[in-house]
Amino acid sequence: MKAIPYILVLCAAVLWGTVGTTQTYLTEGIHPIPIAMMRSLIGGGILLIIAILLKKISFRTWSWKQTFFAALSMALFQPLFFTSVHLTGVAVGTVVTIGSSPIFAGLIEWLFLKTRPTRTWAFATCFAIIGCVLLFTSKGETTIVPSGILCALCAGVAFATYTNVSKVLLEKEAALPSVAMTFTMCGVILLPFSLFLGVEWIGIPSNWLPLFVMGVAGTSIAYLLFLRGLHAISSSAAVTLSLGEPLTAALLGVFLVGENLSLTAWVGVAFLLGGILVVTLKGKQSIES
Repeated sequence: MKAIPYILVLCAAVLWGTVGTTQTYLTEGIHPIPIAMMRSLIGGGILLIIAILLKKISFRTWSWKQTFFAALSMALFQPLFFTSVHLTGVAVGTVVTIGSSPIFAGLIEWLFLKTRPTRTWAFATCFAIIGCVLLFTSKGETTIVPSGILCALCAGVAFATYTNVSKVLLEKEAALPSVAMTFTMCGVILLPFSLFLGVEWIGIPSNWLPLFVMGVAGTSIAYLLFLRGLHAISSSAAVTLSLGEPLTAALLGVFLVGENLSLTAWVGVAFLLGGILVVTLKGKQSIES
């Protein structure tokens, strides 16, 4: 079925959406970068062991250049995103980062991969971005800090770059070892910064299960599904479908954490869902050469 790759990417976005809720079970006051480091090392490390045991990796002939840029993109995404949230608030930082990612992905894909996204993708992306704006700005946080906006835009570029570089990597390597190598390397890149920010919380037993869940479900499985789907669809469509992450996070907040969404936020949920459905149902027309 041609819709399967789109469904795989959407499933990855749903798993990403659980990370925020899972993170609430960690000890309070932990900096996001060490969490990202542990999540990457656990998720990438487990898959790396599996890939080595299955003899899926040849270190001598591996595509190191593409892997490094994919890992660097993900390593940059975390601090850029959380810095934007710190400077300009959760609502604006999230909307600008997540909303700009599909646009940057389409531009990078067009400029470097010579693949022009369709009108259907543009329509669905606009729909989904409007949904993001309605969902997050309904919370009343509208602080505009130029440096925070810049960090959010750079975070959007980082995720879009990761997606497009991974698309190239998948032309040379299989999805499982690609995720394994990329996120293990990402964790190694973040390690020095994490040691500076503090990692003593890792020794607390109550933090182990949330870390394992974020590493396995939110990283290993999620990015494996993402790359499996990305192999068959355009980068721009994949990043638009990743907007299922804030949708999932919002719904989990309502049904598990007990948060309340305003009418405006529910309209945003509807717009987000509509954009995702358009991309998925029109998947076979997602790219015009």
